[in-house]
Amino acid sequence: MFYYIKGNLSVLTPAFAVIDAGGVGYKLTISTTTFGYLSQNYSEEEAVEAKLFSYLSVREDGVELFGFFSEAESEAFKLLTSVSGVGPKAAMAILSVFTPEEFAYAVYQNDTKGISKANGIGAKTAARIVLELHDKITKTKFDTAITVSPTTASRTVSASNKGILNEAQEALVTLGYNKNKASAVLQEIDPSIGLEEIIKLALKKLMQ
Repeated sequence: MFYYIKGNLSVLTPAFAVIDAGGVGYKLTISTTTFGYLSQNYSEEEAVEAKLFSYLSVREDGVELFGFFSEAESEAFKLLTSVSGVGPKAAMAILSVFTPEEFAYAVYQNDTKGISKANGIGAKTAARIVLELHDKITKTKFDTAITVSPTTASRTVSASNKGILNEAQEALVTLGYNKNKASAVLQEIDPSIGLEEIIKLALKKLMQ
């Protein structure tokens, strides 16, 4: 129904974004990957234009609009939800761990262990995803992803690391720092050092 929605990004959280298009606020559920992309330019002080490719999910328990920063992520979502037993929430969990290209490479490499790291995805579901999508992946626009070197394409940012960085960003914003500046500084910090150390290091960088 909606191919994409373009307008002012009025609300942004790790779970959803609201785009004001023509005076209507469209709430779109997003992945952590899309959140990271949008947060680079988002500002609560001034209007920032954003464009999200969209997918309208109509189910017995409700209607939900999903948003994606790229056509590739949108296509990956559609492929995932075509797998038996994989719903929209599971698909978004996987796309919060992998970029579309990384996901394609994981499927190509039969990396069920990597896919099962996504929140709520068990080993059996990961195996089913690889089984049902392996041939499809090689016949889509993702075929270029499987030729990328493993050191680049198989790089996976864990959901837990992203969660820690999001918590650190919220803490810095609470302390009065600009969200965009905080996000930029946090991108330079290794999330494995722990939340407290991340915040301390970020504060030092912000005060320089």
